[in-house]
Amino acid sequence: MSSAPKQEFDVIIIGAGAAGMMCALEAGKRGRQVLLLEKAKKTGQKILISGGGRCNFTNIFARPESFLSNNPHFCKSALTRYTQTDFISLVEKQGIAYHEKKLGQLFCDGSAAAIVDLLEAECAEANVSIWRDAGAKAIRQCDDCFAVSVNDRSISASSVVIATGGLSIPKLGANDFAYRIAKTFGLQLVTPKPGLVPLTFDPKDKMRFSELTGISADVMIHCRKTSFRENLLFTHRGLSGPAILQISSFWQTGEPIYIDFLPDVNCETLLKDKRRDQPKSNVAKILGEHLASRLVVKLLAEFPSLPELGNCSDKLIQKLAAAINRVKLLPNGTEGFAKAEVTVGGVSTDELNSKTMEIKSVPGLYFIGEAVDVTGFLGGYNFQWAWSSGYVAGQYA
Repeated sequence: MSSAPKQEFDVIIIGAGAAGMMCALEAGKRGRQVLLLEKAKKTGQKILISGGGRCNFTNIFARPESFLSNNPHFCKSALTRYTQTDFISLVEKQGIAYHEKKLGQLFCDGSAAAIVDLLEAECAEANVSIWRDAGAKAIRQCDDCFAVSVNDRSISASSVVIATGGLSIPKLGANDFAYRIAKTFGLQLVTPKPGLVPLTFDPKDKMRFSELTGISADVMIHCRKTSFRENLLFTHRGLSGPAILQISSFWQTGEPIYIDFLPDVNCETLLKDKRRDQPKSNVAKILGEHLASRLVVKLLAEFPSLPELGNCSDKLIQKLAAAINRVKLLPNGTEGFAKAEVTVGGVSTDELNSKTMEIKSVPGLYFIGEAVDVTGFLGGYNFQWAWSSGYVAGQYA
């Protein structure tokens, strides 16, 4: 192995986002000499823009079942050792006001900057050195440490933690650094793809739904064995909204999705009851009492000349119900990493010790946060993974 300068730090953490800052402050609390590197001029860039600028910093319902990974059991250790309650306690300790928006999602009452300030303050208290505008270019393993190339110099430490995230939101500087380092050390990757991202229509559906941009609906959406109940939003390119973002992390190219536009209503029963009680009623008008009329028109487009409800057969009513309760769509893609909130995939959990986040084959090298093949649901779960994985790595790095 090649030589390196005399060790200057105990730990070098690359990436001053949520996971990196959490890891730094925890390692610093142990008395470790910690250097936190950030290639941008500010720390916590994704934190600052998250939650519409208010930061959805965790979810009170966070649990291992809310995370996607090739190994669904991997995240259990970290999530158990540092829970949402632990981070909430840290927020309360700093006097940051917060509220639950919906479905357990916790947001700052004020600015997301309060979370960044909290983490920076904790890092300062733990004597963490933070170098901004200092991007790491490469890492090499030496006899008894790692050498990290930063700008025009090389610095060394006995432990290195990669917390540079994935490929989502490249305008904030996201890149493949974590994956390049993983390949340098011969580590296995789960192919990264956009997650929590809008889906795009194929030409046929784009033409069918093109006039619905801005229309939203409360739906149940299914893909294979996974389903979510949330809002859907029609866009000029396809579908967005929480329901779509959630299912996108599970969706694979070429697969259909199924949407129930009235998840609380059995349309077949509704229409048969109305047929009995109001035989002269209009199908579109009845459905328009539950959904936006423009949406009803598009969903019923395959039935151009419907008779009065009293003249609709059971078979026709079944078809009408399916056109509302089970709409099959075949997306032709996503809006990509530019619009993705997270990256699905990353460094394989097979390479990592779940208790420490250390690479099994490279002692002293750690990967945390979004760089790892663990992806949370929408609604604060990915921040919780950042806190939890950063915390456990900080106990050992």
